[in-house]
Amino acid sequence: MLAAPALSGKRLAVYGLARSGLSALRFLQRSGAQAVAWDEAPAARETALAEFPGLSLQDFATLDLTTVDGLIVSPGVPLNRHPLAARARAAGTPILGDMELWQQARETLPAHRLVGITGTNGKSTTTALIHHLLEQAGVTARLGGNIGLPVLDAGPLPAGGVYVVELSSYQIDLAQHLACDVAVYTNLTPDHLDRYDGMAGYAASKARLFTMQRPGATAVIATDDDYTRAAAAGLPAGVVLAEVHAADVDPAAQANWPALQGPHNAQNVACAVAAVRCLGLSDAQIEAGLRSFPGLPHRMEIVGFVGGVRYVNDSKATNPTSVAPALQAFDHLHWILGGQAKTAELDACLPHLAHVKAAYVIGEAAPLFASILKPLLPVTNAGTLKVAVEAAQAAAAPGDTVLLSPACASFDQFSDYEARGAAFRDLVKGLSA
Repeated sequence: MLAAPALSGKRLAVYGLARSGLSALRFLQRSGAQAVAWDEAPAARETALAEFPGLSLQDFATLDLTTVDGLIVSPGVPLNRHPLAARARAAGTPILGDMELWQQARETLPAHRLVGITGTNGKSTTTALIHHLLEQAGVTARLGGNIGLPVLDAGPLPAGGVYVVELSSYQIDLAQHLACDVAVYTNLTPDHLDRYDGMAGYAASKARLFTMQRPGATAVIATDDDYTRAAAAGLPAGVVLAEVHAADVDPAAQANWPALQGPHNAQNVACAVAAVRCLGLSDAQIEAGLRSFPGLPHRMEIVGFVGGVRYVNDSKATNPTSVAPALQAFDHLHWILGGQAKTAELDACLPHLAHVKAAYVIGEAAPLFASILKPLLPVTNAGTLKVAVEAAQAAAAPGDTVLLSPACASFDQFSDYEARGAAFRDLVKGLSA
């Protein structure tokens, strides 16, 4: 398992004891470091103590941050407004995330390459597709980061392996030295603006991925928007640009890749293909992998048919721009949306409402989204996902599609988008029981 000998004897503070926090504690234990930890939720603290009986727990409101060598926080901690982050900066204490810890362990790994993928939309599909293309070509690869197994919990790959990691802007914010051999940037659209000083701050966060690259590394950038074009124009000296566009992908060829239909997937394919070409795959290997790619859970995932009605789980669509492809992909839609809004608009969705028969709004964003959509189509203020599914089932006719595509984060009612999608799957199973 991974460890960083350089951390031996150091004392680090771990804030947040969910999946990433527990993973960090295991890593620190293997590395010979000491840890002091805290989570605001008593249940999370109890879970941590069950795994680490001697763990030092202290409310970080009273922790002197000058006594620790680093503060490890989960990506969900808002660095722009959390008082703990401000105190750490005032104390000169480095704020770290799991990818920065992984970078500190890299010198102990067999020779390998790291591919990091970021962007507002498409990064999960692009990450999974790169991983699939490599594995289908016989290259040992591992999926991680913001998707798959926590990177700190995975054992090292053999020499020649490729680590393929999805990187949110939050994870990039918490890294200082993460040096990708191939860094991929899909696109940038409004998202997470509660965490940044407008789009400029959000774009700067993404662009930091390239500033950490070393000379000779490659940046694969889909220069289809102003922000990605600016990043491509500002690469550090020595980083090689591989510029791609969605238009590079031939629609006739795309028809042969069942899980990669639609214009949004053309950009994902362009990025993934450029990345694996950098890693030595042939055109024949790439084509075979594109044909066999199975797609992603929670991304336009058909979870069942009940009474002639199709049910589609697109829970990973957490902002309006990422919803738009689903609205274009299906006809006669009953659209379930809402949750914790990231933006106060649905502008990217509005041009595609011709396919929508009715909307069902849930969560904190229900009043906002109802006010936007009611002048345009029938809207039911369902409140919860369960009520929305039941209402949509009652209204849908054979041949219709019930689509969960929330345009929102999930944290008002669910732990993450995966839990929301799983709940939707379970509700659909209940309809057919």
